[in-house]
Amino acid sequence: MAFVVTENCIKCKFTDCVDVCPVDCFHQGPNFLVIDPDECIDCTLCEPECPANAIFAEDEVPEGQENFIELNAELSKLWPVITEVTKPLADADEWNGKTGKLGLLER
Repeated sequence: MAFVVTENCIKCKFTDCVDVCPVDCFHQGPNFLVIDPDECIDCTLCEPECPANAIFAEDEVPEGQENFIELNAELSKLWPVITEVTKPLADADEWNGKTGKLGLLER
């Protein structure tokens, strides 16, 4: 089982989670992070580090966000690995906690 980045990361892209990952399973796109399920070792370190509370164990993904399981798997094959903390997006605090952001995901 892997961890999954869900909707609240879109347009925030906090990277606190990346710093604690022992296997470099995070990948970054323009305005979203994903976890490669084939690399994730289910260590649980990233989940409490996410300021947006956007990371969940695969079997605990909130109802209505199950599509992010497949989305993480798909985009992790396309996007580069991120291994260092970077600044969040400029308006991350404005977007943190907003719903209905899937249509704003930049690929």
